[in-house]
This record gives sequence, C-alpha cells and structure tokens, in this order.
Amino acid sequence: MTLIKMSLSPWLKSPFTDLTGAVVSHQWYGECADFELRALDCLEAYGLDRGLKKCDLLIQDFQECSRKTKQFQRLTAMRLERHRQHFAGERSKENKWAKSPADDSY
Repeated sequence: MTLIKMSLSPWLKSPFTDLTGAVVSHQWYGECADFELRALDCLEAYGLDRGLKKCDLLIQDFQECSRKTKQFQRLTAMRLERHRQHFAGERSKENKWAKSPADDSY
C-alpha cells in the first residue's frame, strides 16, 4: 500500500510538481486511459488515505491493464504446456508451435 501511495503523491509538493505531474500518465496511450481516469477520480473523491481502501478494485484494474501480469502468466503457462507436451512426445517438433493462419483466412 505505501508503494502505491508514494507513486501517487509526491513527498515534496510544489508548483513544479503540479506542472510535471501529468507527464507520467496513461492518458496519451489510450488503452488504459479509462481505467486510470476512473481510479484517479475515485481517489480524488475520497482522498488518498481513504481512497486506497475504497478504490482498491479500480486501482487493481488499472494496474492489471498497465502491467499485463495476468496476460504474461497466461502466455507463460501456455508456453510451458507446449514444452511439456513436446518433451512427453505428445507433440512433434514441427507441431510444437501454432501454425500461422492461411493467407485467405483474414
């Protein structure tokens, strides 16, 4: 919790931090902009201390969108399963990885 709090609120507040605070934002990229906006709106409504408890689900959704940890874990599990099948003899070397779709399938 304190790591999130430190990344959301600067330890030294000045007009310079107000000007440069929006530089590190997901609003430019588009994919996670809605998640970030909802989480920050919730934090603004409740304040930082209470908001970390009340807005926990929104913050977790935003962190998952930006870090893609579940997607990486799913990819790793599929890769390990293909390796296991290959070494167990269930898949041949040519069939180890999925083939690309046919040219006219798009």
